Amino acid sequence: MNNVVSRSLAAGVVLLWTAWPAVAQTSAAPSERIVEVRSYNLKAGTRDRFHELFLREALPMLRRWKVDVVAYGPSLHDRDSYYLMRAFPGVDERQRGEDAFYGSEEWLKGPREAILADIESYTTIVVRLDDATLRGLRESLRR
Repeated sequence: MNNVVSRSLAAGVVLLWTAWPAVAQTSAAPSERIVEVRSYNLKAGTRDRFHELFLREALPMLRRWKVDVVAYGPSLHDRDSYYLMRAFPGVDERQRGEDAFYGSEEWLKGPREAILADIESYTTIVVRLDDATLRGLRESLRR
C-alpha cells in the first residue's frame, strides 16, 4: 500500500472513530446533515486534467441532479490527490441519490469513462455535521 493511500486511510479511520456516534445513526437531525468526504488518489500527472474535467462536466451534472456539493478541489499535501465533499439529509438518501446518479444514462454515457481513467483509488468517509460547521466549511474552502 503506497504512502498516499495509507495516509488517506489513516485519516479516514481517525475521522470515522471521532464521529462514530454520529455515523451510527442513519438520518440526521433537522439542524444536521450527513457529509460524505471522498478522497481521490489520482494517477500521476492527471490532477490538472481531472480538475478541469470535474469543473466542466461533473460539477454541472451534480448540480443538475441537485447534489449539495460542499467543497472540492486539489489537496494541498501532494500533486496527485483531490477531494469532493457532498451533503445529504441522511445516509439512506445519500445511497439512493448516488445509486440514481451513478446509474443514470447521463453519467454512464457522459464523463464517467474519462473521470475514472484518472482515478487510481478513492476512499469515502461519511460523517454527521451540524449546520454551523457545514456553513464554516463552505465558507473556508471557497477561499
